[in-house]
Amino acid sequence: MSYDQPFVLHSKLEADTVSLGQSRLCEVRLMNDSHWPWVLLVPRVADVREIYQLPKEQQLRLAEESSLLGEGMMKVFAGDKFNVAALGNMVPQLHLHHIVRFEGDAAWPGPVWGKVSPEAYDPQAIADIRARLQPTLDALK
Repeated sequence: MSYDQPFVLHSKLEADTVSLGQSRLCEVRLMNDSHWPWVLLVPRVADVREIYQLPKEQQLRLAEESSLLGEGMMKVFAGDKFNVAALGNMVPQLHLHHIVRFEGDAAWPGPVWGKVSPEAYDPQAIADIRARLQPTLDALK
């Protein structure tokens, strides 16, 4: 963990996601996979792999942002279940997955990873999601 190094988004996260903007603490990124409403929070702190490596005030802020995002996503997408995960096995940079799940979706009831090949959003769908989530995104600032 380094507070004197600039934050740089991991190249895999950059490649697999679309920016929805920034919260007070995080980059907010839409996973470019239209199978599930799936948003990542990536704390803008260099060289952090685990939540416990963040200072306590940032840990609390991340929890608050995660809860606000989850509530907003469930209101917008009306899912059956909401999943939050911080695995980091493939991408070491700390990031939290926020996924709205639906009974009967392509991976239900199992985890979403590796079940189906990703299908990218078209630009209009991304714009629609951004517009629908805008009140939530504003609440994260």
